[in-house]
Amino acid sequence: FEITDESRLWVRARLTPEEAARVAIGARAWIEVNERRLPGRVIQTRHALDESTRTLAVRIEVENPDDRLHPGQFVQALVESSERETGLVVPLEAVLRSPDGDWQVLVETAPGRFTPREVTVLRSVDGRLVIGGLAEGTRIVTRGAFFVQSEIAKGGFEIHNH
Repeated sequence: FEITDESRLWVRARLTPEEAARVAIGARAWIEVNERRLPGRVIQTRHALDESTRTLAVRIEVENPDDRLHPGQFVQALVESSERETGLVVPLEAVLRSPDGDWQVLVETAPGRFTPREVTVLRSVDGRLVIGGLAEGTRIVTRGAFFVQSEIAKGGFEIHNH
């Protein structure tokens, strides 16, 4: 028989090379399992790409006091970036392409009035985008932005361009 201590486990997370470049040994991490988030730390990063997935592995050590994690189990991992980007997290559907190909959001300037504002997409996180170019608290269209944009194009909404 085999006796194993599962009170502390290692989780292998796969990151894109761009994500892995922003992760340092000792970075905070969180493992999500069964709607619970367990804290951990990055203890190792791999230097070789997995040939089939084109990802890099990082090893996260996590305490497992309630025996919620088990070897071989699939989990979600969130890893703290060593770079500090200043930006706002918005739903993916809030960010649109302008006619000239730039990223933009629709800023509400008054009830029923919207102004397209160019933004910079910094990165994607869990189906959301981190964007730069807006002040915190700016009201934007977060749902149905494509519909609002098409109504503006048809003249159904007022728009004010700068």
